[in-house]
Formats: sequence, structure tokens, C-alpha cells
Amino acid sequence: MDEETRSSPKVRTSLPSTGSIVPIAPPQTDLLRCTLHEGVLSIDLHHGRANEMGNTALADWEAISAFIEDGGARAIITSSSRKSRRGTPLFIAGADVTERRGWSDAQVKTHVRRQRTVLARLRRAPAFHVAVVNGVALGWGTEFLLCCDYRITGPDARFGLPETGLGILPGAGGTSELWSMVGVAQALRLGMTGEQISAAEATRIGLVQEQVDSLEAGLARAQTLAEMVARKSPTAVAAFKAGVLASVGQSAIARSELEARAYEHCVDTGEAAIGRAAFKQILAGEPAAWGPLRRNLP
Repeated sequence: MDEETRSSPKVRTSLPSTGSIVPIAPPQTDLLRCTLHEGVLSIDLHHGRANEMGNTALADWEAISAFIEDGGARAIITSSSRKSRRGTPLFIAGADVTERRGWSDAQVKTHVRRQRTVLARLRRAPAFHVAVVNGVALGWGTEFLLCCDYRITGPDARFGLPETGLGILPGAGGTSELWSMVGVAQALRLGMTGEQISAAEATRIGLVQEQVDSLEAGLARAQTLAEMVARKSPTAVAAFKAGVLASVGQSAIARSELEARAYEHCVDTGEAAIGRAAFKQILAGEPAAWGPLRRNLP
């Protein structure tokens, strides 16, 4: 046996398939209506008067985060079909400020830390997350978009960060993360003025990636993207996402090392061997019998 063969990592030539539908059920609540089909988790927001974010909704998002982290979904679509009493479409109108009446400063700070933690978990989730927005997405609604991997907007969406008008600032990513997506100048504009922007303007500055004509068109586009991801190796998808996010702000040498680790993780878990064995099948448009999610990089 030559040196190269002896030093090569052992890989499994096959892994048990998870099937097209993950054999666990997503959390079910009255606030976040979840359906799971062939690895795609669809979440319909339905909480409070305007999908505002409060303690109960945060608990539901924590449960969903755990479900995704355990390999419960390969792709996620978050949307809302709700409207206000006046017929205004709603996505997330913001945080539940009325809930905080009577809270101490310590309670407020603890709550916002919890918000920040939830969105950070969703950002790192080992699945492709698409948000479809066709309605009001203010404050926490705009910050929520920062934890998604791809954002689609309908014509009726409105975005903005009104927090400075309430004596606070965007504390769940709007201050620390928005600038990396839209640039420093646009982040300062949104956060300091509280200006609400249209779907077209949000697309122009890079807050969202696509604009469509209706909520239905956005959901159809998101479903197409999600199904494409769901057919791929869940381990490879998770490793790619982790590698990309970990590379942000790193040197070229560090980025290359992160890429190498992510690639070798796919080899060491056996997914690369499965892909090689099923190459003709994949070319014919049929998904391979990928193994279950193996998320953790060495």
C-alpha cells in the first residue's frame, strides 16, 4: 500500500437515506404555522395583531431553530398572508413594544439579547432559508431578513428601522449586520432617519434579491429554489453555508483553509463517495440517496 493510500481518510461508500421527507414533525403552534414536504419547511407567520415579535413568538422560533439544527429541514420558506384590519399586507410589523410596558431596563435588555440569539441561530441554521415579503416589514421585520439566505419581495412590501424614534436602536442585527448587506451609507440612512422604503428601493440597495409581482409569484419562486436545494446533499449544503459565513472578514489564506475543511468534511462523511457513485443518476435528474445531515465541521 502506497503512502497516499495509507494517509487517505476512510469513507463510507453509502449512508442510509433519510428519504424525501424527514421522519420527524416540525413544531406546531398557533403563531407559526409550519408544514413540511419533501424536506422543505414552509412557515406562515400568524401571531399578534401584526405578526409583531414578542416572548411567545420567540419561544416558537427557538423550537423551530432546534428542529432545523437537528436536520429537520433542508430548506425553509418564511412568508405571511396576513393583512391588517384596513387590508394592509403584513410580514412582521416589528417587535411587540406594548408587551414591554412596565418592564424594567434589565428585562428589556434580557429580552433583546434573546432576540439576537434567536436570529443568530437562524442565520447559522444548516438549511437554505428564503423569506418572501409582501407587506409591512419594519424594525424586527427588517432585522429578521438578515438571518435569511435569500429574500424575495412583492410589490406591497415596506421596509424600515424606526427604533431610534423610540429611544433605542435596532438591537437584533440591524446595527451590527445590515451595513454588510447594503453598505454603510444605506445602513446609516435607514437606521438614523427611520425612513420607510419600498420594495423597489429595497431591491436596489441589496436588502432583498428579487422583486416579483405578487405574493403567489414570490412563493412559487421560493418553492423552486427550495426544491433545488432539497435535492442536494444536506451535509454538503450545510458545509457550504458554514464555509461561506465563516469566511466573511477573513484573510485569503484563512478563507482557503475554511474551504478546504468544508470540502474534506464532505469527503470524510461519505457524501462525496455517494455523489461519485450516483453521478449518472444525478445527471439524469434523479437525486442521490444522500445520507442524513452531518453538520459539524472538524
